[in-house]
This record gives sequence, structure tokens and C-alpha cells, in this order.
Amino acid sequence: MKHLGRIAALCGLAVAVWLVWQDHPAAVLQLLQGAGMGLVLAALLHILPMCANAWDWRSLIRPAQRPSFPAMLKLVWIRESVNGLLPVARIGGEIVSFRLLGRAGVRPATAAASLVADMQLTLISQLIFGLIAAGYVLEHSSSDAAHIAGRLAWGIAGIAPVLVLFALVQHARPFERAAHAINRITSGKVVDLVGKSARVDQSVKLIWRQTGVVVRYLLIWQTLQCVGYALEIWCALHVLGADATFAQAFVIEALIQLVSSAAFLIPGGLGVQEGGFVLIGGLLGFDAPTCLALAGARRVRDLLFYVPGLFAWQAAEYALPSRREAERVQ
Repeated sequence: MKHLGRIAALCGLAVAVWLVWQDHPAAVLQLLQGAGMGLVLAALLHILPMCANAWDWRSLIRPAQRPSFPAMLKLVWIRESVNGLLPVARIGGEIVSFRLLGRAGVRPATAAASLVADMQLTLISQLIFGLIAAGYVLEHSSSDAAHIAGRLAWGIAGIAPVLVLFALVQHARPFERAAHAINRITSGKVVDLVGKSARVDQSVKLIWRQTGVVVRYLLIWQTLQCVGYALEIWCALHVLGADATFAQAFVIEALIQLVSSAAFLIPGGLGVQEGGFVLIGGLLGFDAPTCLALAGARRVRDLLFYVPGLFAWQAAEYALPSRREAERVQ
């Protein structure tokens, strides 16, 4: 298990290389070269969905403990960087964020609850946007593509009961129950964990009871976030020379988000993301070289944002004292 992430990354990289090799690598490289600095412009648009994510995540934290918007934007940047580049099964960024929220003065239960609710609501929005995207493909594609899209829509609908599960699990005290089980296994050695876990469950419940916050999160901030991602895709397609509509870019982004979530064990979705771009882009009529060049544009964005983000993480972890430490010094 220790090396599972590294093995998955190597396998994903092999798949990505194989896909490019199968579909005229010279054509893919020519498209990327022709786009030039346009790829950087498309990558810079990523700041828009990051801002939306920072605002909606911030809204889940109690006002008395809520960090500033710039602080939350930095946390979003670091979380995405850790999850995007390191073999941490897409949860390492959440662990790092939890630590940094504590250093910013947010109580552990509040920090954990905000992360749990953020992940739950993000998955719900991904399922909703995925169904909308599948419906678009069914309506605007050829019969063969529509057949594939129909299966995709049924697949997404098949996991839609998770929406109901999220609503019910809030009343089952999952963290407290897990802590009780661990405490029994360890013969009472982690009894303190039970109380802390109960506080996390209570904090998650309090977030879900704020109907206005949850509705705004899903209808406004998550929509703006997906629109920002789609704008990034749309710009990348245009600098690559493809005649794409914004609706097509939205469909690609909505479905690729689901693919990336399903491939959470593979760092950066290596291979899976490239295959997803080829499949989804093909359903919309884009050729394989264009889809692979689009996947390459996404990797350019990752390098521009996430490599500096890892350095920002290290600086935040070790260079700056926490708010509570600063107060004790004073």
C-alpha cells in the first residue's frame, strides 16, 4: 500500500504516453507549438474557479473563525497542488488544509467539518453537472455517440443515490461511531478521539442545517466554479485551433471532473485524464490529436500553478507561526 500511489502514477504515465504515441505524436506536438503562449493565457484563467472555490469553502466556516478570502484562496491553491501532483489519493490536500486551517486559528472540529461538507457538496454538484452534460451529448451527437452518452447518463444516474446517502449519513454520527470502534479495538487508548469525532459530526450537521449556505454553494458558487473551468477549456480549444462552443467546453469539463474523481488513486489522473479527453471530445466531434493536445494544455496549467503551490505549502508549514502561537508570544 505504501507504494501504491507511485505504481499508479507510473501506470498512468505509461497509458498517457501510449495514447499520444497511438494518435500521431507529431500532430499533437504541432498543435501545442502552434498554441504557444495562448496555453499560458488559458492556464491563467484557472484563477477564476479557484476564487469561486475559495469563497464557497469559506462560507462553510463559522464567521467567528472564518479566515480572510486571500487566506482561503491560498489554501485552495495548496490543496489543489498537493492533490494534483503528489501520490496522496486525492486526500493529502485535505489533510494539509486541515493543518493549515488550524494554524489560521480555525478550531479542529470546524476545520474538519468544512472539509467534509466541501467534498460532499462538490461531489453532488459534479453529479448534477455530469447529468446535464450527458443530456447535452444525447441531444446534439450522432446516433453512435448518443448511444455511448446514454450509457454514461445511466451510469451517472446509478450513483445519484449518493445524494440521498449524504443527507441521511449526517444523522448516523459516522465519525463518532468510527472513533468508538477504534477505541474498542485499542482497549480505550484513543478515548479522546471519541469526543473530538462527536464534535466533527455536530459541526457537519450544523453546516447542512444552514439551508441558505448550502443552496448558494450548489446553485451559485459551484456553478461559477464549473463555468470558470469551462472557460479555461474553451480558451485552450481556441488557441489549439478548434472551433468549439462554450457549451461543448462545459460538457467536456463537467464529464472530465467526474472522470478525475473516479481516478482519485492515480496522481493527477495520469493516463485516465488523457483517455477521458479523447473519449469525451470524440463524442463531441473533436479528433484525437486535438483532445490529447487539450490534455497537454491541462498539464501546462498544472505545472504553472501546482509546482509553485508545493513551495507555497512548505513556506506555510514551516516559515510562518500559527495565529495562536503568535498570540502566546505577545
